[in-house]
Amino acid sequence: MNLSFFDQFSSPYLLGMPLILPSLLLPTLLLPSPGRRWVNNRLSTIQLWFIHLITKQLMTPLNKAGHKWALLLTSLILMLLSINLLGLLPYTFTPTTQLSMNMALAFPLWLATLLTGLRNQPSTSLGHLLPEGTPTPLIPALIMIETTSLLIRPLALGVRLTANLTAGHLLIQLISTATITLLPMMPSISALTTIILFLLTILEVAVAMIQAYVFVLLLSLYLQENI
Repeated sequence: MNLSFFDQFSSPYLLGMPLILPSLLLPTLLLPSPGRRWVNNRLSTIQLWFIHLITKQLMTPLNKAGHKWALLLTSLILMLLSINLLGLLPYTFTPTTQLSMNMALAFPLWLATLLTGLRNQPSTSLGHLLPEGTPTPLIPALIMIETTSLLIRPLALGVRLTANLTAGHLLIQLISTATITLLPMMPSISALTTIILFLLTILEVAVAMIQAYVFVLLLSLYLQENI
């Protein structure tokens, strides 16, 4: 029984090939196809308004040099948002519950922000490792602490996204299993757990949206420090 709870986090296979790549590409089908007009219908209007809102929220703290990252960060948050929400549907697989995928997204983007700062303003980027006015005896210890906190950022990004989505999926499966088990024995308790399951599903929809936003927002803050 315990092993079956974690089977949902294993990548499904078809004819010996992992299906994680099609599940990553599927959200692109939800995007509107380009046409002759700027706005084709109301759905396109809502999507364009949503993309504009996300881009505005992410780019407001950055200067003009950081606006070059607008397309990358907006595409990333839309991809994470689509994958997280589609993963809540029954009989689906959520790639963002895999730590390997989240680290593959977090580490290169964090490294790109770090290298951007070292190339454009090396003194300012290295100055973050040693706060101004630090006593001389504490300089070696503070440099080690700040370097460790800098290097642990991509790990924190990947683990945060993985842990929140994994915990939510496990809670949903546990409560749904309890609901089905209690239905023939205690229907009243089963009805109560059904209400809890419904509220938890709403909460998980919010968590899926918030975690995608937090992932990209932290990347934009790391970028802000280095430009």
